[in-house]
Amino acid sequence: MHENEIGTAIVDCAINLHRDLGPGLLESVYEVTLAHKLEARGFSVQRQVAVAIAYDGLEFDIGFRADLIVEGKVIIELKSVEKVHPAHKKQLLTYLRVTGLKLGYLLNFGEALMKDGITRTINGQL
Repeated sequence: MHENEIGTAIVDCAINLHRDLGPGLLESVYEVTLAHKLEARGFSVQRQVAVAIAYDGLEFDIGFRADLIVEGKVIIELKSVEKVHPAHKKQLLTYLRVTGLKLGYLLNFGEALMKDGITRTINGQL
C-alpha cells in the first residue's frame, strides 16, 4: 500500500477518534486507541519504536522513539497540547530523515478541532 493511502486512513481514524474522545487526554491514551483503530482496519502498527542513530563513529541504540509507525512506512508523532510548537514539526522531519521514511504526521489531539491539529510532513518526494 502506498504512503498516501495509509495517510488517508490515519487522518480518518484520528478525526473519528478525536470526535469520540475529545481533546485533552494523555498522549498515551490517543496512542493506544489510534493504534487499535488502525489495526482494526488491517494495518500493521508498531508503538514506541526505538530507532538507533549512528553519527561520526558513535552509535546510539535509542536515538529516539517513534510514537507509531504504520506499515513500516509512515511515522506518527502524537501530541496533546494547546498549540503545536515549530520544534515539534522539525522533530518529525528529523525522524523521517533519520529513518529514511518519506511520510509522517504530527497529530495534536489537544486542538478543539482535529483538522487544525494535523500536520503532514514529507521527506523528499512521494
